[in-house]
Amino acid sequence: MANGSRQAAWEFFGIELKRRREDAGITQVELGARVFVSGGYIGQFEQAIRKPQLDVAQRIDGVLQTDGIFERLCRKLIDDPRYADYFAKVAELEGLATTICEFAPALVPGLLQTADYARAVTLAMNPFAPDECIEGKVSGRMERAKILADATRPVYWVVLHESVLRIPVGGPLTMAEQLEHIAALTRVRTVLVQVLPFTVGAHPAMTGSLKLMEFDDAPPTAYTEAVYSGNLLDDPPVVKQIRSAYDLIRAAALSPEASLARIESAVEDHRRCASTN
Repeated sequence: MANGSRQAAWEFFGIELKRRREDAGITQVELGARVFVSGGYIGQFEQAIRKPQLDVAQRIDGVLQTDGIFERLCRKLIDDPRYADYFAKVAELEGLATTICEFAPALVPGLLQTADYARAVTLAMNPFAPDECIEGKVSGRMERAKILADATRPVYWVVLHESVLRIPVGGPLTMAEQLEHIAALTRVRTVLVQVLPFTVGAHPAMTGSLKLMEFDDAPPTAYTEAVYSGNLLDDPPVVKQIRSAYDLIRAAALSPEASLARIESAVEDHRRCASTN
């Protein structure tokens, strides 16, 4: 489903939700209380600003006695082939976040990837997928990255483990261009990037990546990812624990200036390697 038609379908979801709610004589606040979200969230669902999680859609069906219509709509609309099932909600929340803090232990984060780098990663994970599937996923990743070009872009702070700079994903030329892209975004202060050097040794997130997202109108959320799995977490004590781990990583990382120099050095090394091959 194309982005425009998908958005139109979410708008239909919102219009239908408002109609059914008003027919039942229930205010947004009342419905929110009965499905365990705020009345403001219900208003955002109705305006297609936010997209409800599947369990919320199911509870709405129960309260409004709508015979599963919102569950069915939600299941169809969240089935986006560009993203893995466990990541689709994260991609949506990125566009709503005011601040994103991320730690990447081995892979350039999706919001910073070039198309060639994203293609190499996608092919490595899906070696038997047809070209249209690969290109669809690459397109989705490039679409996500557009939030960094928006006037209302989130504050984006990234810590890259030094291994991210050294693994030649897609070959040395693709890797050099990828790191140049990150350096360029850093120089114009679109993102703040730090490098966690090899010499630090053990750190609090050795088992996977971390992402923290903050919002104007909702509590902060954390996301952790491993191989073919991810966890979106909003339990305050858990989010606080992940925030503490991220702060420790950030404190151990190189300064932004030293990090940029380390990235530029890696670019030169990859370009040298490309020229000798």
